[in-house]
Amino acid sequence: MAKSDQYEHEHREEMDVESVKHREESLIAAYVPDTEEEKRLVRKIDLYLLPCIWCMYLMSYLDRTNIGNAKIAGMEKDLELTSDRYSIALVVFFIGYVLCEIPSNMILARTRPSRFLPTIMFIWGLVTMGMAWVPNYKALIGFRVVVGILEAGFAPGVILVISSWYKKSEQSKRFAVYISAAILSGAFGGLLAGAITAGMDGVHGLSGWRWLFLIEGVATSGVSVISAFVLLDFPATTSKFSPRERELAMQRLLADNVQNDNDEDAPKPTHLGALKMALLNWRVWLFVVGYMAIVGSSTLSYFYPTLVNGLGYTAHIAQYMTVPIYGAAFVVTLATGVVMDRYPQNRGLVLGGWLTFAMLCSVVICAVYNFTARYVLLVLMASALWAANGLAISYGSSTFGYMAPEVRAIALAFINAMGNLAQIYGSYLFPSSGAPKYLMGFGVISGLCFTGVVSYLTIHVVLRRWPIHK
Repeated sequence: MAKSDQYEHEHREEMDVESVKHREESLIAAYVPDTEEEKRLVRKIDLYLLPCIWCMYLMSYLDRTNIGNAKIAGMEKDLELTSDRYSIALVVFFIGYVLCEIPSNMILARTRPSRFLPTIMFIWGLVTMGMAWVPNYKALIGFRVVVGILEAGFAPGVILVISSWYKKSEQSKRFAVYISAAILSGAFGGLLAGAITAGMDGVHGLSGWRWLFLIEGVATSGVSVISAFVLLDFPATTSKFSPRERELAMQRLLADNVQNDNDEDAPKPTHLGALKMALLNWRVWLFVVGYMAIVGSSTLSYFYPTLVNGLGYTAHIAQYMTVPIYGAAFVVTLATGVVMDRYPQNRGLVLGGWLTFAMLCSVVICAVYNFTARYVLLVLMASALWAANGLAISYGSSTFGYMAPEVRAIALAFINAMGNLAQIYGSYLFPSSGAPKYLMGFGVISGLCFTGVVSYLTIHVVLRRWPIHK
C-alpha cells in the first residue's frame, strides 16, 4: 500500500472512531434512567428473550443428557456397551463441545443470534433424531461428537445475548432463570424419559430408547423453528423493536459501560486481535479458575440417583428422591438471582459464601454415614452449587461488559469452555467401587469448592482495588 493510501486509510479509521465515540457520548448524555419507558422496554425484552432461551436451554440439556436414560432403557444391551465404552460416549461429547465454543461465539458476534442459534439447534435436533437408528457403538460415538460440536455454540451464545441486552444489575436474575431450565430438566427429564421408553417400546418395531432420541430430536427442531421468529438479535440490529426502542436499549447499556455494536460501520477488531485481547486479560483467567471449580463440583448432579441409591434407597425410590434435590436448588437459585441484582457489588462475596457452604457440606458427608443426614446435606450442597453456577455466569458477564462485543464473546466462551473441561474428569469421581461412602468423590469436590472460594474472593478484592474502566 502506498504511503499516501495508508495515511488516508488510518486517518479515515481515526475519524470513524471519533464519530462513534461522539455518538455514544450523545446517547449517554440523553439517557434518563428508570423511566416508565425504560421499564416497558425491559419487560418487552424479558418477554422475547427469557421464555425463548429457557425452552431452548431445556431442550439442549435434555439432548445432552438423554443418553443416560437411553442406556438403562436398553441401549446398553442393544449396542453392547461396556462401562468403558459408555464413558467414552460421554466424554467425546465434551471434547467437541469445549473446542468449538470460542469459534462459534466468534461467528455469532458477527452475525444475527435469531439466525445462528436456531440454525445450529435445528441441525443438532436432526442429529438427535438420527441417533434413533444408530446401529452400533462406533456410530453412537460419531453422533455424540457431532451433537457436541453443534451444541457448543448455544450456551456461550446465550450468555453473549443476555449480556448484550441487560444492565449489569439486571443480569443475575436473568441468568438464574436460564439456569433453572437445566435444574427442572434434571428434576423431570428422567420421568419424561421413563414415560417415553416404557410407553413407546416396540411401537413400529423401534425400541423405547430409540423413540426417546426420535421424540426429543423432533421437539428440539420444532422449538428451534419457533425460536427463529422470537429470539432477539443484538440491540442495534434487531428488527422486532422500533428505532426508539433500539436507541433506548443502546443508551441504557452505554450508560452502564456495556459495549455493543452500536454502529455497524464502526471499525471492529479482527478475529485474531479479539482473541489476543480476551486471552491476554488476566482477569479472564481468574474467572476460568473459579468457574472450573464450580462446574467440576457440579458434576455431582450426574450421580444424584447413584448417591441416593447408595444412601440405602432402592433404585426405583432413588429416582423420585432426586426430585427434592432439584426442587430446593430451583428455589435457592432463583432467590439468589433476585437478591444479587440488588447488591451486584457483592457477587464475589456471595459466590465465596455459597462455595464455602457447599465445601462444608461435602466435608461433613465424608464423616457422617447416617442416611437421613447425608441426604439432607446432599440437598443443601446441590442448592449451593446450582446457585453459585448461575451467579458465576452473571458475575463474569457483567464484569466484562466493558469489552467490545467481539472480545467479550471470546472471553465468555473461553470461561465457559474451560469450565466444561471439568465435565470430562468429573465423570470419574464417583465409581461404583466407592459406594456407599464415595470418599474420593466428595473429597475432590471439597478441594474444588475451596479453590472456587479462593478464586472468587480474590476476584472480589481485585475488582474493588483495581476497578475496570472503559
